[in-house]
Amino acid sequence: MANYLITVIGPTAIGKTALSIQLAQHFNCDIISCDSRQFFKEMAIGTAVPSNEEQAAAQHHFIQHISVFDPYTVGDFERDTIELLDQLFVKNNIQVMVGGSGLYVDAILKGFDDFPDIDPVVREKIRENYEKQGIDYLQDQLAQLDPDNYTKIKAENPQTLQNPQRMMRFVEVCIGSGQPYSSFLNQKKTQRHFTPIVIGLEAERDVMYDRINQRVDLMLEAGLLKEAEMLYPNKTLNALQTVGYRELFSYFDGDYTFDFAVSEIKKNTRRFAKRQMTWFKRTEKAQWFDYNTPARSIIEYVNQQIQNE
Repeated sequence: MANYLITVIGPTAIGKTALSIQLAQHFNCDIISCDSRQFFKEMAIGTAVPSNEEQAAAQHHFIQHISVFDPYTVGDFERDTIELLDQLFVKNNIQVMVGGSGLYVDAILKGFDDFPDIDPVVREKIRENYEKQGIDYLQDQLAQLDPDNYTKIKAENPQTLQNPQRMMRFVEVCIGSGQPYSSFLNQKKTQRHFTPIVIGLEAERDVMYDRINQRVDLMLEAGLLKEAEMLYPNKTLNALQTVGYRELFSYFDGDYTFDFAVSEIKKNTRRFAKRQMTWFKRTEKAQWFDYNTPARSIIEYVNQQIQNE
């Protein structure tokens, strides 16, 4: 019997969680969370972790299962998820995955590229240079060593250029291997023991932005300020370089007023949603639905896809 992974993608606040629960209930299966910020125990409100009621409505995996102090890479997630799916498919040949982290979705659907082992000395030297010279050093290095990758990131995913962890990884592969990071991409076809059925949710931009603004207001009502305040002493952790927390950290630092911090959260979340859509629109064989589409119509589409296999 063939296995199927129904994957729900789309921008933040579009309604992915609600749809994934309806799908899981209909097909009597589990839900794999593919939102990289919902992994962390300490980050609940600001990452829109499914409520207790939502988690009780269907079995969720990879929700708040690690700490912000734990190292956890997309490669770790790929390994853990594939191992879990192998177990879940024994019970039910249909499972659901949902999330807004495009890189993590791709890791499961396509597999991760193979990269050479890098000498720890190279890695440490790059870190030292970054600590002395800042993010500009990493950006300059990538632009010189892998201009194709730098240009693509700048055009499609510019926030990555501000992510020191990702940038150090790009640069260490370039220097440690003597080849551009991009030369190791898409070298192999990973074999998966399932067929993806990808469902995308979308809305008109004004609607999407209104939903985002409303969600931020609800997060603040639910206690986001207090949650950020508890995390503030550890604000330099990579996991906390996240919209909703960064802006409030700047408020605590005295750089922002509270009202300006809130407006920045909304603005940066809208920008994030736009980048999510740019990423997800490249997803192969994704079927896009308006966010108001009844779940029964999407279930009919899924059933048709399974019957046509």
